[in-house]
Amino acid sequence: MVTVTKEERPKQVVAIPSDIFRDRTLAPLESISEYLKDQLGMSFHEIAVLLNRDDRTIWTCYNRAKKKHTAQDGEKK
Repeated sequence: MVTVTKEERPKQVVAIPSDIFRDRTLAPLESISEYLKDQLGMSFHEIAVLLNRDDRTIWTCYNRAKKKHTAQDGEKK
């Protein structure tokens, strides 16, 4: 879905399910960036533009989320 604002810049609308926030060990931005990257296949740049953040911030949050999941998997075994 594409909406157009007064500046005539198309904006992307993405639905994010609320159940991605169930994992309380992840920060909200970590959960969102992980969902958009893994489930929707978006690039770090696309996520950064969508969320009005720097690409490096998204990369950092995504990698922190992956490390936290790896640490949780190690504890379960």
